Amino acid sequence: MSNSIDGYIVDAERLIPAFEAIFASEVLAQVLDFLPEKPSRIIDIGAGTGRDSAWLASLGHRLTAVEPVAQFRNAAMRLHPSDSIQWIDDSLPHLQRLFENRATFDLVLLVAVWLHLTLEERRVSMANMSNLLSRDGRLIMSLRHGPTPADRECFAVSVEETVALAGQNNLKILARRSAESVQATNKAAGVTWTWLVLAN
Repeated sequence: MSNSIDGYIVDAERLIPAFEAIFASEVLAQVLDFLPEKPSRIIDIGAGTGRDSAWLASLGHRLTAVEPVAQFRNAAMRLHPSDSIQWIDDSLPHLQRLFENRATFDLVLLVAVWLHLTLEERRVSMANMSNLLSRDGRLIMSLRHGPTPADRECFAVSVEETVALAGQNNLKILARRSAESVQATNKAAGVTWTWLVLAN
């Protein structure tokens, strides 16, 4: 994961406006029906510039936004100031700072992160994310397919592998949905996504 983080640090100035140019409701369109209806505790892992966290906070939820890239966190706090968002400098697979708080969440959100983890990191990450879920909590994650950025370390992702890892951690699948990329350049390059909704 560290090599991917280094790539984001180098490219942060370009990526911040690119992330902010996309609406969270568009990114999460495939899973809107699985978002909590009542005010809930949500953790956004790999929260980037806070685009999705800010939108969810505006709906009445309390967010823990986890982001290891300082440039993204600083931009997020400037662009999306909110008392409903707590920012944490942490990352998968271990989430060491987060687990010090011993918190659980009604929703764990992981958007465009899974491709940056090796298989072993994914094993550890799935176990740790399952431990973050409250009793009726859900895990929503997106899996990227197709070309990946050359300046950030990426690995091919498999829906079957991810589902198997989920099963090993007693998570069941509530939904599996496919979507084109909402980012114009990625869409033109043929990037697609699979969205998984998991529950314990």
